[in-house]
Amino acid sequence: MSAPSVTKLPETMGEVALAGRSNVGKSSLVNALANRNGLAATSKTPGRTQMLNLFTLPDGRTLVDLPGYGYAKAPASARQRWAKMIEAYLTQRDGLVTVVALIDGEVGPTKLDLDLLDWLEHIDRPYRIVATKADKVGNSKRQTRRRDLAEKCGVEVGDVLWVSAAKGTNIDLLRTELAQWMIEPDDGD
Repeated sequence: MSAPSVTKLPETMGEVALAGRSNVGKSSLVNALANRNGLAATSKTPGRTQMLNLFTLPDGRTLVDLPGYGYAKAPASARQRWAKMIEAYLTQRDGLVTVVALIDGEVGPTKLDLDLLDWLEHIDRPYRIVATKADKVGNSKRQTRRRDLAEKCGVEVGDVLWVSAAKGTNIDLLRTELAQWMIEPDDGD
């Protein structure tokens, strides 16, 4: 289902959200995780995801595809509305156990990506950094890119999971992590 605000969402047993800039590959990643083409609509035009899109698993837990931030072919008023919707979701959603912060591995973290990570820490929301488009980083640049991306995000190299929706790289590992977060949500203990 899709919803225009956090208040329109049903309760869930546990939820993981995908957050990242427009065109980072959130919808492609949803399709790869579900092993289904077309489950989440993809587009080459940034800003097509405009609502909170919930994908419910058979056990009632959900994966949420958030609208992207940054460049989008949409009026400023729409982008501001999305930003408020995302902020309300991330600060008010009780069932949210983890945010998967997606960063384009080919481009590296932007200022907006780093702002998201800082903000998630500020609101004390658990997150996991996942670098998308691993297949776009050539072999000769791979180690340097991994080190640079982790350093800019303020984490160790091993703390960033590199995935490729196109090639299936580490999709099974991310699927396993998602299931684990949803099964054992952080209860604050």
